[in-house]
Parts: sequence; structure tokens; C-alpha cells
Amino acid sequence: MAEDRIVKLGVIVPSSNTALEPSTTAIASTIPNISVHFSRFRVTEISLSDNALSQFDDSKIIDAAKLLADAKVDVIGWSGTSAGWLGLDKDRELCQKIEDATGIKATTSCVGMLNVFHEIFAGQEYGEIIKARWGLVTPYLDEVQKKVMKTFGDAGYEVVAESHLDRSVNADIVATSEDELDKQMEDVLSKMENEPIKVISTFCTNLRAAQRVAYWENRWPGLVVVDTVATVVWDMLRILGIDMKDLRAWGIMFSKAGS
Repeated sequence: MAEDRIVKLGVIVPSSNTALEPSTTAIASTIPNISVHFSRFRVTEISLSDNALSQFDDSKIIDAAKLLADAKVDVIGWSGTSAGWLGLDKDRELCQKIEDATGIKATTSCVGMLNVFHEIFAGQEYGEIIKARWGLVTPYLDEVQKKVMKTFGDAGYEVVAESHLDRSVNADIVATSEDELDKQMEDVLSKMENEPIKVISTFCTNLRAAQRVAYWENRWPGLVVVDTVATVVWDMLRILGIDMKDLRAWGIMFSKAGS
């Protein structure tokens, strides 16, 4: 990256999310000459109701991406986890649609997460079908949690331990305290004692979790936390070929920089 060139990251935000912007900006600001720019579309509830699912219509997300394209961003990231209950292929297709509409490469929290998993679990043998075994921490309703587990499980990413808080309103989700997250993390980790690689995802971009990752990884040596605010940043930087070594303080996953 040229010393005098500002690299612009474009990030799409659910309208009621108030956690991901400060976290994303804090992570990205660790590297010189990077700026982050945001665009929103309306999301207020996380559930499997028809109204809640319709919030994630691709056309709304693409409209938000087009606004970022006006700012001539270098890459676009959808900082959301809806593919967890809508299907991983939906995010892959969305990335292509954004690129077709804007001419700009795109990724998402879930696409980035799978790319991080590929780096972390490289060389592990779980059989022909299973690609990874991991723990899941969310604020979501039981029905959403089960859907997320099935979505990833069907793709070969088996959830072996989980914790969720039965919340659906983003204003309640963002109010989740560090103490609550600490208890969730400890609970999930306690069920993963026999796992050779202990990977837990804080899977919701409206959790204030990214800034807690270093604490958890230091408290429990060997733990790798894959936060979904961080995964989209990781993948945007990967796409741009930007060295992530300076982001190691935000979690071990930033030392797993794929190509």
C-alpha cells in the first residue's frame, strides 16, 4: 500500500445496529492510511418471521452498496450474519450481485468467517464431511440459533457447543453486557475440552464483543475467538492484500492471514 494513499473500506450496516461501527473503525484504525465508510438499510428485528426475513432482501443491500460506490471505496463488506439463517449461498450470491452492480469486490461477515475457518482448521482431519468443529455464542432466539447451527452444520462446519440469550430486538442485543458475554464464553468453552482446536465465534455484529476478544484469548490460552465484526474486516483486508500483522492485538485470527 502506497504510503500516501488512503484505502477506503465500505461497510454495510443494519440500520438499528450501534455496535459494529465503533468496533470496525477501531480495528481498521490500527493500520495507517485506512478509512471506513458506512451505509445502512433498515433492520430492526432478528427472528424467522416473514417480516424479519424480508428485511434482508438483496435489493436493499445492493442499494446501500451503490451509495458506498459513490464514495469510490476499494472494497465493500456486508457486516451482518443473516446468512446464518438464510443460507451461506445467499451471501456468496450477494457478493457477486454487489460486484456486478458496483464493479467493486465484496465480502460479508459469514464469507469472511468461512475464510478464517479455512486458515485456522487447515490440516485438521475430522472425516470426509466435517471441515471444522466450533463453538457458537449469540444473543439470538432459540429458533434462530437452531437455524444457524443447521446452516453451518449442513455445510460441514459443526457446532459442538453453543449459548444464546433469546433476544430479537437490536436495542436489547446491543445492551448485552461484558459479564453476560464472559459467562457465555466460559459456558461454551467448558463443553469443548476435548476439541484439539478451540474456536468460538461471537456471531452477531450488534454484540460489543470484538474489543473483548484479546481478554478471552489471554484468559483461556489456546482459545481462538472469531468475531463477526472482525471477520468482515479480515476478509476486506485479505481481498486488498493488506498486511494484518498490526491487528494481532484484536485476536489470534488476524495472524491467520490467507491469500
